[in-house]
Amino acid sequence: MTPSVTIVIPTYNRARVLPQAIEAALGQSHPETTVLVVDDGSTDETGDVIARYAAHPRFSGVRLAANVGTAQAKNVGIALSDAEAITFHDSDDVPHRDKVMRQARVIGNETIGAHPCLNWRLSGREPETPIQVGAVLTHHELILPDGERVEIRRTLSLVDDFFPNLQMAAGVPGDWTHVNSGLFHRSVFDRLGGFSDCIEEDREFRNRLIMAGEVLWVIPEILLTKIESPDGLTMQGETDYDSPRRIADRKRVWDAVARWFATREVEAVPMDLSMVRIRSCTNPALVDRAALAQLAMRPERVA
Repeated sequence: MTPSVTIVIPTYNRARVLPQAIEAALGQSHPETTVLVVDDGSTDETGDVIARYAAHPRFSGVRLAANVGTAQAKNVGIALSDAEAITFHDSDDVPHRDKVMRQARVIGNETIGAHPCLNWRLSGREPETPIQVGAVLTHHELILPDGERVEIRRTLSLVDDFFPNLQMAAGVPGDWTHVNSGLFHRSVFDRLGGFSDCIEEDREFRNRLIMAGEVLWVIPEILLTKIESPDGLTMQGETDYDSPRRIADRKRVWDAVARWFATREVEAVPMDLSMVRIRSCTNPALVDRAALAQLAMRPERVA
């Protein structure tokens, strides 16, 4: 059975590039795909872009009353989605037309089992039993601001925070973008919670999946183009890879890995949306009505 999918696009002041991401998401070949844009309190023309797609039957756009950050915007998407699987595209991502279909067919494949040649008990599973894939990742390409094209195919570096000794000659270090391409089965959020409120949220969530023994499947093909813009988080001085803020968040991520090595315990990250309020929503029939009502009724946050 191929699951239904929500493509969540968190965005903040990216009205210039957002239409391309929405068009690519709406153009996915998987027929049971809806697109949910979470406008994280933008002050540019993002609202006008959302309004442009308001009549589309597979599109919903929510506007938050205040900026809460990418991680919380993703958590809003999780809370509002009623689909069986969820993926997160940046506002400058251009997925291959069949990306979501390819991923959804793996998530929905009920014939995948734990082959006895692997040590499945280490991840809490018995050999020759069915496996529910928790996340399906893909290779992708990265277009840098100077026009350089980088292919991200280094599946091994999924475990760079666990075994950095395996990453020699890997080129660009890290693999945060692998998980950014992922399609996640709804159940992983039920078990492990949402995204941690930091700018290394993808990396932290990837590590939590690995530590909890979730099954990660990688499609070894480039199914997504990521376009790095000068105004993106990874390019801005306050949030780039060498910024004090990101270095501090990275330390938190590494500390969690160290605790896991010592205890083998994984803590879920509850989605605390108590400070989040939705100001408006187009096509509310496409989202979880109870979650929408709860987030919309909260008093507006005062900065």
